Amino acid sequence: MTRTDPHALARLHGDHAKALYGFLLGLTFGDRQRAEDLLQETLFRAWTHPEALESGHASMRPWLYTVGRRLAIDARRARRVRPAEVGPDALDHSPAADDHTERAVATLDVRRALRLLSPEHRAVLVHIYYRGASVCEAAEELGVPAGTVKSRTHYALRALRAAMPGYGPVAPAAPGVPGVPGGRAAA
Repeated sequence: MTRTDPHALARLHGDHAKALYGFLLGLTFGDRQRAEDLLQETLFRAWTHPEALESGHASMRPWLYTVGRRLAIDARRARRVRPAEVGPDALDHSPAADDHTERAVATLDVRRALRLLSPEHRAVLVHIYYRGASVCEAAEELGVPAGTVKSRTHYALRALRAAMPGYGPVAPAAPGVPGVPGGRAAA
């Protein structure tokens, strides 16, 4: 197998390596190590293909740029196929798995507390919070005035808060109603 003359390869390197490196640096988005690897591989191809140097072209730069570009494309495709490389610190930066236990416990607590409500209060909360109905839509479905829906919602939420003391902060006592807990219901 014939190889390119070492002196011709040294001349090729001296004439084109700096410009080719800059070109490859752009193709690798500034990754110096990859650009250097591609430069070396491009020059290796020139060494193993002496016929390219003997083609009689005025400049070898277009051939070198074409080879370098194709090598960069191939390397990028190969990286996409391979799984991403991770180091030993990868687990330190990965998000913790979601623990659905708290949510499940809260759901069970809300269901238990809903069973303690009167059927009217429960129906209002189901329409407003679970079905996403507006006050007017809930009033129409339940056959009561909108003001009644608002009032029942208020008292139903208050009863839920009382039935679920561990949820939400305790608000200051309401005037005339000592010890009414505040916070949002977990509905």
